[in-house]
Amino acid sequence: MARVSTYLNFPGTTEAAFAHYRDVFGTDFETPPLRFGDMPAQPDQPPLPEEARQKVMHVALPILGGHVLMGTDVIPGSGCGAHEMGNAVTLNLEPDTRAEADRLYAALSEGGSADAPMADMFWGAYWGVLQDRFGLRWMINCAEPKAT
Repeated sequence: MARVSTYLNFPGTTEAAFAHYRDVFGTDFETPPLRFGDMPAQPDQPPLPEEARQKVMHVALPILGGHVLMGTDVIPGSGCGAHEMGNAVTLNLEPDTRAEADRLYAALSEGGSADAPMADMFWGAYWGVLQDRFGLRWMINCAEPKAT
C-alpha cells in the first residue's frame, strides 16, 4: 500500500533523537537502527572510518495516525552531503509500482536536480532522491521487485 513518511537527517544524533521520539510517542521501531557499518561496500566509495560505521544509516518509527518518521545520520563521505539547514527534512514517497516511482521522480525533478537517479538498491528497493524546483527534497522508495 502506498504511503508517505517524513525522513529526517541528523548531524550524528539520530540514535538519541529516535530514542526520545520512541519514548514520546510510546511506539516501537518499524525498522530498528541499521548502521552504516552494516552496509555492503559500495564501488568507488572509500571505506568509512570506524566512528562513522557506528552511525545510523536508517531507522523507522511509527508515530501518530499511521505516519512514520525515518532518519539517518548525515556523515562526511556517505554520499549524502553535509548536514545543513535545508536538507534536514526529506519527504519520502513509497509508491506501489516502479512505473509510478518513475513518473513521480520525473515530474518532481523537472526544473530541479536529480541527486540520486532511480536505481535498484542493495536493500531490495527501487530508490532515488531529488530536489524539486522549489528546493524541497524528495526520496522515492518502491518495494515492487524488478521485472525478470
